Amino acid sequence: MNIATLKDRLNDYEKLMRLDKPVGTLLLLWPTLWALWIATQGHPPWLLVWIFVLGTLLMRSAGCVINDWADRDVDPHVARTKDRPLAAGRVSPREALVLAAILTLCAGLLILPIWQAVWSLALVAVFLATSYPFTKRFFAIPQAYLGIAFGFGIPMAFAAATGRVPSLGWAILIANIFWAVAYDTEYAMVDREDDLKIGIKTAAITFGSFDVAAVMLCYLLTLLILAMVGEALHFSLLYSLGLVAATLIAVYHFFLIRDRDRMQCFKAFHHNNWFGAVIFAGIVAELNLKPLLL
Repeated sequence: MNIATLKDRLNDYEKLMRLDKPVGTLLLLWPTLWALWIATQGHPPWLLVWIFVLGTLLMRSAGCVINDWADRDVDPHVARTKDRPLAAGRVSPREALVLAAILTLCAGLLILPIWQAVWSLALVAVFLATSYPFTKRFFAIPQAYLGIAFGFGIPMAFAAATGRVPSLGWAILIANIFWAVAYDTEYAMVDREDDLKIGIKTAAITFGSFDVAAVMLCYLLTLLILAMVGEALHFSLLYSLGLVAATLIAVYHFFLIRDRDRMQCFKAFHHNNWFGAVIFAGIVAELNLKPLLL
């Protein structure tokens, strides 16, 4: 294999793992960081932070590979996905499975030094990540399943930091489920016509003409649950400012998606990175800056 061929192969692997599209990794990472900062009262060990950052990257990459493997007969018929490495035949299904296995193994090795309580949760996380792509065949709102899979770093973060998962940890996971339904419905609105043709199920299809209302309701429920979490933790102004900023972002998304323009819906999906980021900023400010201001 010459250098040019090797470079092309690595480029295909990069695209298969979506390393060229980091927004998906960030959408997994923000809720994990919310939980990690709350579980450690704003002072997570940096080794733990790096374990979860790298683990999130590896598991998101593995999930993308499995997703493309599961959709290898579907993606060639969708305009946005027809040029993906598996759909285009540049990577074989066997190569994809081997790559997914290596990524999952590397992620598993990362958690060996931390609490055993994390290990059983990690097995559940692997199952969720690998089974999600198949839910699009039978589940009317697969985005809800995605929210569990994307949010399972939340209970893992609590378990890694404290050895257990409190009720607040599960509440944050529920909030993340609603957030995932919101942003992934925006994403599904981009592909609705193609998805209808090939017969897979998405929230955008299930919600139909109520899709915009459903997205906004999910944002509202996300923010209400996170507000209740903040109340239970006796968080005050700085955390509230993060939720207010997230609320304004959700309102902005309404104006992006209300006409159901495909590119605007795609823009709204990508913009959810800022929704997660401002909530994290509010948590960090509440836990790390508030004591300095008192």
